Amino acid sequence: MSGCQVWPGDSGPEPEERTTTTAPTRPTGYGTVFLGIDECSSFGTTSFTEVPCASERAAARVVARHDGTVPQGPPCPATTDFVLHISESRPAPGADEDGDGSVPQGYACMRKLQPPHPGDPGGGGGPRTIVGDCVYGTGRGEVRETACDADGDSDSDGGHAPEYRVTAAVEKRTQCPVSTDLYVQLGGSKPVGCARPV
Repeated sequence: MSGCQVWPGDSGPEPEERTTTTAPTRPTGYGTVFLGIDECSSFGTTSFTEVPCASERAAARVVARHDGTVPQGPPCPATTDFVLHISESRPAPGADEDGDGSVPQGYACMRKLQPPHPGDPGGGGGPRTIVGDCVYGTGRGEVRETACDADGDSDSDGGHAPEYRVTAAVEKRTQCPVSTDLYVQLGGSKPVGCARPV
């Protein structure tokens, strides 16, 4: 990107004498930022590489990318399928995102390129519990998410049968419908999930 600088009211120098300055540009697309938004990763949630999204090895796309750790940073979008944790590293010169010699610790919120999507409502997974998800009791007052269509037969789908479905998200328990049988911690601006038996 280039531009000429002319003071207001000044016609400027003759065309061959104009001073042109070039603004520093950052390349865009695959490889600019390690797992930047809209870039893709290969298969795997513990061992992965960045690959072009058109590659046959591409498995998931980055929908959000944040520095730091998940508890310190903003939450992933509601329908995120899984989170990739990125360790701080010092790659070879020229191989990092901004040329400073390091890739900072962070996390990428991922959405699979092909269904099934565990982050969708009722999908049985994802890093967040959202309205439409189902849960089952694990004891000690805790619940875990499971697919709403799971039948509890570990031989067929590996999931637990759902016991409750989250029907609403509200700011306070008192805002849940009277038919609510279970309160589920969701986080975010509406941290209380109102759940009813399935």
